[in-house]
Amino acid sequence: MPDGASGAVPLRAGARSLARPDTRVLALLALGHMVVDVNQGALAPLLPFLRARFSLTYTAAGAILLVANLTSSVIQPAFGYFSDRTARRWLLPWGLALACTGVGLSGWAPSYAALLGLVVVSGLGIAAYHPEGYKTAHQVAGDRKATGLSLFSIGGNVGNALGPPLITFLVTTFSLRGTLGMLAPGLLTACLVAAVLPSLVPERAAAGTTGPASAAGRDMRGAMALLIGVVTVRSWVQLGLVAYVPFYYVDVLRADPRVVGPLLFLFLGAGAVGTLTGGPIADRWGTRRYVTYSLLAATPLIAGFLLRRGDWLATLCLAAAGFVLVSSFSVTVALGQSYLPRRLGMAAGLIVGLAIGTGGVGVTLLGAIADRWGLPATLGVLTGLPLVGFALALLLPEPRP
Repeated sequence: MPDGASGAVPLRAGARSLARPDTRVLALLALGHMVVDVNQGALAPLLPFLRARFSLTYTAAGAILLVANLTSSVIQPAFGYFSDRTARRWLLPWGLALACTGVGLSGWAPSYAALLGLVVVSGLGIAAYHPEGYKTAHQVAGDRKATGLSLFSIGGNVGNALGPPLITFLVTTFSLRGTLGMLAPGLLTACLVAAVLPSLVPERAAAGTTGPASAAGRDMRGAMALLIGVVTVRSWVQLGLVAYVPFYYVDVLRADPRVVGPLLFLFLGAGAVGTLTGGPIADRWGTRRYVTYSLLAATPLIAGFLLRRGDWLATLCLAAAGFVLVSSFSVTVALGQSYLPRRLGMAAGLIVGLAIGTGGVGVTLLGAIADRWGLPATLGVLTGLPLVGFALALLLPEPRP
């Protein structure tokens, strides 16, 4: 990777060169990432149940995801800014605690307004965890940044995949108040991260790497702005499928609502496998090229999913679409950090937070399309959007060495 030099600064005195990832730190960060994103992934499959309880339109249901993504995204670059100035390790356990509290209490919300307030709480926890987590992962990832960040990102992808079946089980078994079961894994992992991480990466040592490590290289702000546009389009597609495929199966295909959780698990689980394989491929093939052609591959797969209308081949196409879309997740973070080598936390906040989070805006607009022209029209728009992202990605420059 062009920005590999920034990972060569040791985190503690006497440490060996970070040519290879520090797997202990990455494993702990990935565990926290998984639990944070279990809560993030649980929200979309909750929408049909919340819609029935509060008598919501598709637009109002999409607005829940909009609020979730704005609160977990718009504020993320601010967390990244403070993370770049000095180590903010306390953000990691507190982010975990807030993320699980918001989702865990959502089934107990007495009103739509209270529900949105809890979504804000969860979103702030998600926003707090990601920039500091990605910055620390970058610092211990060694020279192969896409590979190291893919190891960290796999936790989030697995969490997003586990969220739907877990929340579906809790709600179908214990009613909406079963969401309370989300509290236990979040709070336990928060305690683990708070107790163990300081012994692996001392706060003072991590803070000492922020200046020298991020000072290698020149920022490419124009390229970063273009990459944010690419990731925004990809986010609209991914979140649009996560939000409206459940409604498509329940409202159009008249499938059992219990199929929604496993279906999203398959989509996001395939994305987790893609993340694990995409990082090493991108390190060899080039991050920019990988991002570009993964978007091109998504359109025929989404089209195949719609044409088969719920049979086994449709399920296979949906899983393959998840694989190619999500596989570029950690790759775009690595590419963004190579565009902003002086601001690692900010780069992660802009990609993971702002660019991906604005997908919530797209989900709300897609909900308005569904209310006016129907769900098939919305899914048709989702089929063509990856081509827009592909066209933008062709304009991305190569990172400076």
